[in-house]
Amino acid sequence: MYLFTFKFNCKLNFLQKMRNKRKLLIEQLDQKLQSFQKTELVLVPNKGWIHTIRTALNMTMAQLGARLKITRQGVKGIEESESRGSISINSLKEVGEALELKFVYGFVPKNGTIDNLVNIKAEKLARKIALRTDQNMKLEDQGIGDEKINESIKELADEIKREMRRSLWD
Repeated sequence: MYLFTFKFNCKLNFLQKMRNKRKLLIEQLDQKLQSFQKTELVLVPNKGWIHTIRTALNMTMAQLGARLKITRQGVKGIEESESRGSISINSLKEVGEALELKFVYGFVPKNGTIDNLVNIKAEKLARKIALRTDQNMKLEDQGIGDEKINESIKELADEIKREMRRSLWD
């Protein structure tokens, strides 16, 4: 019995550490991504950043091509691939260097933070589970009220978030 209790406590401690680590990682990630929040408001120019910046600087394709060690046609191809969204990150970095600009990329959470994203997904999954369960109970004439359902959804969402179930992303 002692060995079982010891193993159980070890596993419980391990799971607690993993949850705390995951929570800390999300908090750190949210801090890093906070710098990108205002970029969500930036609209990409129709012809792309490269063309827009190059023309604003009054730089010809040939001049940018010389800096990149490619032809004028090569610059045109890069600008077109950027406007289509098929340009590589390496190409963007190279162009940035040639224009003496720092290339930056990242992701901006649509709902403010990664933590908010997890909360929304957990609540959505919890609602789906709770409503499906309530529907089955109603079929057996054992349904529960809306207040109890909402309470169940909140409790289940908290549990799902705490466990960070992979089913969040199904």
